[in-house]
Amino acid sequence: MHQDLERASVLSRTLLLSAVIAALLAASASAQTPEEVVREIRFEQKLNQPLPLDVAFADESGRRVLLREYFGARPVIIAMVYFECPLLCTQLLNGLTQALKPVSLNPGSDFEVLVISIDPNEGSELAARKKAAYMGAYSRPGTESGWHFLTGDAAAIREVSNAIGYRYVYDPGSRQFAHASGIVVLTPEGTISRYFFGIEYSPRDVRLGLVEASSGKIGNLADQVLLYCYAYNAIEGKYGFAIVTALRTFGLLTVCCVAGFIFVQMRRERRSVRRGGETPQGRTDEEARA
Repeated sequence: MHQDLERASVLSRTLLLSAVIAALLAASASAQTPEEVVREIRFEQKLNQPLPLDVAFADESGRRVLLREYFGARPVIIAMVYFECPLLCTQLLNGLTQALKPVSLNPGSDFEVLVISIDPNEGSELAARKKAAYMGAYSRPGTESGWHFLTGDAAAIREVSNAIGYRYVYDPGSRQFAHASGIVVLTPEGTISRYFFGIEYSPRDVRLGLVEASSGKIGNLADQVLLYCYAYNAIEGKYGFAIVTALRTFGLLTVCCVAGFIFVQMRRERRSVRRGGETPQGRTDEEARA
């Protein structure tokens, strides 16, 4: 519990520091002050809201795609970045890759990953190079079909970013974006399910988020038990131990065990009486009548 709180604190400080650095970069050559930029960049949670699925992008091969092509069968992770980001986006993608490595669920068969560039000037050639780099870092052959690096025009990017509550600011002087950092998990139907903030993500939390978004269609029995014992904290953007639920669970298990023990003992006693013809007090029927 203490480690989880400490990790949440570290992530919060990292996110705040990253936002401030990005704000300083964006404000350095513009009329906006860092404070004004920081007020504009944020990640507003829009849980249970739908994503517009008819928005068009280009994938890393240059093919025109609609977002709905990646939905319908599996939960989806969305990461909004820009590929030439000098700082935060690389750390975000590194964190996502490292979080998914120990997760046994596979992109392409269990879930999809959409990495969407917020820079309308970036194209498919750059997206292809970025995908190749992270497929090498992920090192799980056969999952390439589950990772998608998308680029699009400003209108398409804004439509998606507004839908998930992702606010960013572009500074033409430095040609950089000031933005928040985090990933979003959506259901197969395209409904926003979970947010995870910062640049490092707990593999356990990401797995639970995917299992929960899939309504239990992926994962195993252990995941279902963990989901019962861990509750999603929307403020921190992570799963925390649900002590009340856990106590109720353990209490119910204890009652069941005690009831089962009593039932077994009663059956043994009855069988013993039938075999020996004795009363429960250990006397024969004739002795009891006398």
